[in-house]
Amino acid sequence: MKNLTTLYRNAYAGLAPSTWWLSLVMLINRSGTMVVPFMTLYLTQSRHVSIAKATLVMAIFGMGAICGGMLGGKLTDRLGFYNIQLAALLLGGVMFIALGLMTQYSMICLCTFLLAMVNETFRPANATAVAHYSNEQNRTRCYSLNRLATNLGWAAGGALGGFIASRDYSMLFWIDGITNIAAAVLLRIVLSPSRNSATPARKRKEHRVITHSAWNDIPYLVFVVLTILFGICFFQLFATLPVFYKQNLHLTANHIGITMAVNGLLIAILEMPLVYSLENKGNYMKLIVAGTILAGLSFMIFNVLSGAMWLAMVSTLMVTAGEMLAMPFMNTFWTSRTNEHNRGQYAGLYTAAWSIAQVIGPYMGGQVVQHSGYSMLWWLIGFISFLCAAGFHWLRYNKDKYAIPAT
Repeated sequence: MKNLTTLYRNAYAGLAPSTWWLSLVMLINRSGTMVVPFMTLYLTQSRHVSIAKATLVMAIFGMGAICGGMLGGKLTDRLGFYNIQLAALLLGGVMFIALGLMTQYSMICLCTFLLAMVNETFRPANATAVAHYSNEQNRTRCYSLNRLATNLGWAAGGALGGFIASRDYSMLFWIDGITNIAAAVLLRIVLSPSRNSATPARKRKEHRVITHSAWNDIPYLVFVVLTILFGICFFQLFATLPVFYKQNLHLTANHIGITMAVNGLLIAILEMPLVYSLENKGNYMKLIVAGTILAGLSFMIFNVLSGAMWLAMVSTLMVTAGEMLAMPFMNTFWTSRTNEHNRGQYAGLYTAAWSIAQVIGPYMGGQVVQHSGYSMLWWLIGFISFLCAAGFHWLRYNKDKYAIPAT
């Protein structure tokens, strides 16, 4: 017990105060994440649009998120991560409230795109900030702490959102907007350059710095493609898998909720000490490979074993283990190829990769299920995951073999 206590204490020790403040900002921001999970229900039940039109709005949200990720990365390198985070939180808060006031379908579509674009500029700026406030020895743990805050906020927001949505959908937009603005206020208080010496103030004029572009970094571009493929597989966890549990394993909504809760709970309890035990102890690329394989196997298991709740739980344990091995160290990979002058561009591409996967993954999964069934989908997801693992294995030995042209 003493050793376990020491492990947990060490896992959270040594992180800069700014990292903790940034994670608290993220927790407040994600605690208000209520609109997106219930957007389809809101549109079909409150605005009385068809399911086809409702899903189109979600696709528009995904396109806006892709644009926002790319734009946010570019602006972060030019204006600084603090300024972009502050602007994204404030404007995003206003846009959430505005979206809730829209009644015409065309205006809902336009407002959704603008909201997603503005809101998503926050992510590359936030990722750049995490890298800035950390060092090479604890950077992976800092990203894990940020993931922990995101997961806790998402869980709290989802639970509260369900309660609120059952009474008044319009309140979701107000709460999402207010929490965005509250997160901006906290960011201004604790991490502004005038109040926190660790936050750099943007200079008005800077000499041109010779650096390299993410677009000329071949291993990184390969990594981005692999991230998209991995994300397509991973997002089945929230898209097709719950429906499979209901239709094929005949699980109740309560049981499905338990499996989702186990995923978040295990990440909250285990990821930080796991990363602490593994970071700086060998080639992290092999951990990404192992995590990708585990994630693929967690879906393929449905084609080789039979069962209901216990099978769902085994799958959840496997995908959670894969997630904890792969995702923190994927952040380690992209940050290791950056410097303070181009980190936003790299973060923007990485953010956009996940947004692309979030658009493609659910749609692809639904199409495969509709035309070929779940069994084919799980084999396909397994194949893509193993293909990703092979790609990450290639990167493990080739990531340093390509010269990056300076720009």
